Amino acid sequence: RREQARLKASVVEEDTEEWQKDAHFTGLERVGGVDLSYVKGDESRACASLVVLSFPALEVLYQDCRMVAVSAPYVAGFLAFREVPFLVEAVRRLQQEEPQLQPQVLLVDGNGLLHPRGFGTACHLGVLTDLPCIGVAKNLLQVDGLVRDELHREQVRSLQRSGETFPLTGTSGKVLAMVLRSYNNSSKPLYVSVGHRVSLDTAVRLVRACCRFRIPEPIRQVRPCSWGRE
Repeated sequence: RREQARLKASVVEEDTEEWQKDAHFTGLERVGGVDLSYVKGDESRACASLVVLSFPALEVLYQDCRMVAVSAPYVAGFLAFREVPFLVEAVRRLQQEEPQLQPQVLLVDGNGLLHPRGFGTACHLGVLTDLPCIGVAKNLLQVDGLVRDELHREQVRSLQRSGETFPLTGTSGKVLAMVLRSYNNSSKPLYVSVGHRVSLDTAVRLVRACCRFRIPEPIRQVRPCSWGRE
């Protein structure tokens, strides 16, 4: 908890890059996606993956997938300590081997500020790599009074078209994430939260811009076998 609190103090919840402030993301050329996928039936072996896509074409420029041995135990609320070191290694490897392909932003399969202590995987990875990061989750993490009740389900049903959103406000009064309908043909939303060096508005706009289907391409491409059809 002390280490998590120390790192959280470095999180920047605002746009820091010029391309983020442009309506069309002019200047953004490379978007990355990261994920750690476990071998079925074996929580000690996983594939740490990083992809970099061009923007706005969303064509794959770089892929790295390495099998890793996961030794840290799973503790609820501290998943990043188990997984992020492998993702940091993947980013460092890219920076050393193909520095010209370094992503200008990373989309993370997981949460950012939407976390019991406001420091999810996207925040953790962002602080350690100092790259803008966005958390993109498929399911609601029930923290700070947020619940998947009938009111929440009704709000989700109210999202009729791609790009429509509503904010997730905890009992603390803080907006923790935005619920986004990312694809007309899927009624299942995404939960988009700030990771590091990006505002929530920019995070939502970029995630939507990266979606050809429900899941944004940088994450869809990083684990095509696990997501399945969208």
